[in-house]
Amino acid sequence: MRTGTLLPDTGPRRSLACAAALFAALLLSGCGGAGLWPFGGGEVSEQSRRPANATEYRCEAGRSFYVRRLDDGAVWLIAPDREIRLPKLSGDGRWGIGRVELLLSGDEATLLDPPTQFAGCRRAGAKS
Repeated sequence: MRTGTLLPDTGPRRSLACAAALFAALLLSGCGGAGLWPFGGGEVSEQSRRPANATEYRCEAGRSFYVRRLDDGAVWLIAPDREIRLPKLSGDGRWGIGRVELLLSGDEATLLDPPTQFAGCRRAGAKS
């Protein structure tokens, strides 16, 4: 035998490796119904964007926000850019803190959040 010459490995180890690879391929082909992708199947289900126990108000220019009433008379405002607790102010239908003020009157609402103002808002589903 000459030194430095590599002969192909035809021994039992190579046969065992080939058999294991073939077995694994057969096993995986039988799992066609089982998904191996860990992030779910190809099915996409749209989740509701409406927060639980909240009322949606739709405004001019396609804007909207949500209001959830709290047990202590305050409200939880869920706006596109933030969420904030607004305590009840003196007078009917007014909640606010700092420069943020929410005015509710029946099905209508106005949200003042300088420099932004959500005007012409109505409770979603309310008749005009």
